[in-house]
Order: sequence, then C-alpha cells, then structure tokens
Amino acid sequence: MLTTVSDARFLSVCLPVNQSCRVHFPPSSRFFHLSSSCLAKKNYYEILGVSKTASASEIKKAYYNLAKKYHPDTNKNDPNAQKKFQEVSEAYEVLSDAGKRKQFDNFGTAADFGTESQGGNWNQTSWNFRSSIDPEEFFRQIFNRDINDTEFNEFDPLGGSQKGFTRTKEVRMSLTFEEAARGCNKDIRVNITDTCPRCNGSKSEPGYNPRRCSHCHGSGMETISTGPFVMRSTCRVCKGARTVVTNPCIECEGVGIVVQSKRVTVPVPAGIENDQSVRLQVGRGEVFVTFQVAQSDYFRRDGPDVHSDAQISIAQAVLGGTIRVAGVYETQTVSIPSGTSSHTTIRLNGQGLKKVNSIGYGDHYVHVKIAVPKRLDDKQKALMLAYAEVETNTPGAVRGMSYKKDGAKQSIDEPQDLLESIREAMNENKPESKNVQQQISNSNGKV
Repeated sequence: MLTTVSDARFLSVCLPVNQSCRVHFPPSSRFFHLSSSCLAKKNYYEILGVSKTASASEIKKAYYNLAKKYHPDTNKNDPNAQKKFQEVSEAYEVLSDAGKRKQFDNFGTAADFGTESQGGNWNQTSWNFRSSIDPEEFFRQIFNRDINDTEFNEFDPLGGSQKGFTRTKEVRMSLTFEEAARGCNKDIRVNITDTCPRCNGSKSEPGYNPRRCSHCHGSGMETISTGPFVMRSTCRVCKGARTVVTNPCIECEGVGIVVQSKRVTVPVPAGIENDQSVRLQVGRGEVFVTFQVAQSDYFRRDGPDVHSDAQISIAQAVLGGTIRVAGVYETQTVSIPSGTSSHTTIRLNGQGLKKVNSIGYGDHYVHVKIAVPKRLDDKQKALMLAYAEVETNTPGAVRGMSYKKDGAKQSIDEPQDLLESIREAMNENKPESKNVQQQISNSNGKV
C-alpha cells in the first residue's frame, strides 16, 4: 500500500499483522517505512535468556537448548510451542549474525529496525527484519542434523510410542568359555530399520505415486531472500526429495522405512575375547554385538594363550611318565620328564585359542603340581622310611630318624617288621653281602 501525504508532521498507521505500508512525502518531505511486524517490541537477548555480552558460543548453546525444549514434536499438547520455537529461531538468526546483532544493539529492540537515520535523514534503503527461514531447516543447517535426531533429542520418529520399540544399536551377548573358544552361531532378536513392507519404500499408499514438488518445481532447492541476503537451501516442502507424498503410507507414515523386530543369526568368531564387538549389517542399518565371555573353571586365559594345572604323583615326578590333560579342542597327552619338580611349566605349542585378528593359534601352558599323599599305608610308609635311610641329600632332618655317630640314619618309627624286611632285601642285593654269603657257603663245604 503506497500513500502520498502533502503535509504531515505526525502519522499513525494501523495495519494487520505481516502487512506493511510505505508513506511517500513530496520532495521536501521525508520517506519512511512502517511495518506492523515491527510494532511488537522483541528483546532477543531475553528470548534466548542470555546477556548482551554473551559470546557466540553461549548464544548458540542457549538456542540449542531452547530449540529442544520448545520443539512442537516434543510438546504436542502445548499450542504455544510452535510460536515459541519460531521466536527462539528468529532470535538466534539475528544474534548469530554480527551485522544484524550490531543493528539490534544500536536500537535496543526489534521494533526499531527500519528507522535508522544517517545525518538527520531517513535511510531510504533501510530494511525491516522478518525471518522467512523454516525453523527446522535453520537448525539443520547450523548443527548439520535434524532437530529430531536421537543425538539431539530422545524423541525418535521411527521408534515412537506408536511402534512400541526403538531401534537397536548395540546388543550384549553372553557366551560360555567353550562357545567363545570354538566359535558358534547364536540367534538374537533385534529391532532394525528396514524398508516398509506395505509400501516397499515408496512412502505412499499402495496404488498412489508421489507428485512433483510445486514449491521448488522438482529441483529440491529453493532461494530465500532475507533483506539484502540471498540464501539457497533445501526445499522446505519436499526436504530435497523433489517429490511430495500426497497419500502417505499408514504403516510407515510416509517415511518409507519402519522399525521391525527380527531374529538375526550372529556368527561368533572362534577365539573371541571378553568385551570385543563385531559389526553386523542388518536391514538398512548396523548393529554392534558386544560379547561377554564367562570365565572357565579349568582354563585361565591370556589372549590367545590358555593355562591349566595338572597333578602328578611322587613316582611320576621321580621316575617320569605321561598324563592326559583336557585341551581346548581335544584331550592332550603330556610327557613328564623324570625328576620333574612341582610348578614346572610344560608348553604345548599351537594348542591354545584361535587368534581373532591374525592367523594361527596360541599355546597351552600346563602347570605341573606334585600331589603329595596325606595318608600312607604300612607298606608305603616302610618304603618311604627305607628310602629316607639311604637318601644322601636331605636338607635338614626327617621325622622318625635317628642319626648314628658314623652319620648313618636309622628309622625308629613303625612299622619296624616291614622296614627290617626291606633292609634285609636291600642288604642281600649289596655286593659285599653277596661275597660274605659266598664265603660262608665255601667254608661250609670244606667242613
């Protein structure tokens, strides 16, 4: 609306919201521009809850939190949420721009925009700020993601209350030691994002097709003019898709994908360790499966190597022999060398766990422990006493032994009858005993 006034010192114009009026005076008069959108005074600092000295990062953080708080999707029962969301977006659009913020600071309120004077004359190129940017598109351009992303807000359009479940991102699977060592296949049920089975991803009801966007004429982009600034951005209507769905699918609500609960078979790699994860491609997304491996009662794990304990008898430790031990994949035969002491470690090369990130297998370490009997029968005790009498490298003393002046040892413990028989048997096998017996036999023959 253009109005020419011949003589006016004061002019009061009342206009509907979002309409403007230009009043033109004769050459001797001045030109000015009034807008009803500017009549409502706004303090953008108060809207964002920051001070006039707030830094750019503080303003951005305040806008981020308020956009989350007042977004209509998370305040569906609040009719004023949309208005508040647009206000904080408009406030940030001004305060985030150095030039706009400077003008706002000079005049104090948004209502004074467009009345700037220079040298006593009205600026005929002055502009009235009016945001024409879609708030959600504005947020996406700033933070490089949609305002409904789960990273920004827990509200998830694909996992809302209508579906009853959200998308699965990470699953923890429990495994026994044997399952982790040998590998296996285990089934789990996960929530995945996949193509809508009703519309097959077309976003439209069966029998309907999307039409070309009339707002951007199928280009997917639009040009937005804000005063002297021109910005090219994604189309607010089709969101860059170039087409508009007029009859959205009732299953996916025009998204083309839905969250579905499916049973998935997870191949567990042989040799997997505790808290290791594998990435599984499921549907249109990925699921990370983290394994929790239970400890074994028999094996102790050290990466691809395993350790176990094995007991041997005193006779095996002294004389040597073989034992059978349980291995990771099969039973192993272990050779015990003669003179093996307790806590000796025997290495079984290549009999450990499969290496997940390389080729080959680890080793199996068998820790030998001598099992000492706590109780002996009379024969075993007599044999041990007889051995103690002839033992030469005894450190200290043996219980039940007496020591003669010549250094010889003699047992004074029971059973003496069995011990005496053993002594006689041992003496019969001595060379000097055989010579004495031969002399006795010869002398008996001469007589």
